[in-house]
Amino acid sequence: MLCAVGFVPNAEAAPRVSNHAPVIWAFGDSLSAGYGLPPALGFTARLQAALRRAGVAATVRNGGVAGDTVAQARARLRWGLRGLGATPDLVIVELGANDMLRGLPVPQASANLDAILTELHNRGIPVLLAGMRAAPNLGPDYVARFDGMYPALAKAHGVPRYPFFLDGVAGDRALLQGDGLHPNARGVEIIVRRVLPSVRRALRG
Repeated sequence: MLCAVGFVPNAEAAPRVSNHAPVIWAFGDSLSAGYGLPPALGFTARLQAALRRAGVAATVRNGGVAGDTVAQARARLRWGLRGLGATPDLVIVELGANDMLRGLPVPQASANLDAILTELHNRGIPVLLAGMRAAPNLGPDYVARFDGMYPALAKAHGVPRYPFFLDGVAGDRALLQGDGLHPNARGVEIIVRRVLPSVRRALRG
């Protein structure tokens, strides 16, 4: 299920591109990687198309790896940034779903997300933090800790937050693939439409 991302690390990241042609990096797991879909129908391709229709000449790069926990994403953050070839104007951090599905301790996920946000802050890279929500069968205590992790980290780091990446899609079988977890092409379009205003605000910010 894991999908490798084709980055070729460089010794140094290139300077940030012009604001007229921003680079956005979707750094996450299978949800941002477009798992189960042709590349042209995945989240990054559809977000790029939506931005360009809105007059934003952005390039959206895919930094998603299916199956990644927050710890695994943290381990590849630096070489992933080097491999972009340009310092991104915005990183969409979309992580945590696999930690939740495996029932991993919330403090572990939180500490690793904190480290990712700290690294990006230290590099002067703007962030949009995309939240997730825990499945109710994990119990009210886990749900409260997991769901509360994202607003707490966004506040601590002073970054904008999109509350729920799968908003409008989660739980709707018509918008999900057969596994009941990953959005189908229709679901991706809804995700993109709903997150687009937050992405545009984060770019302006």
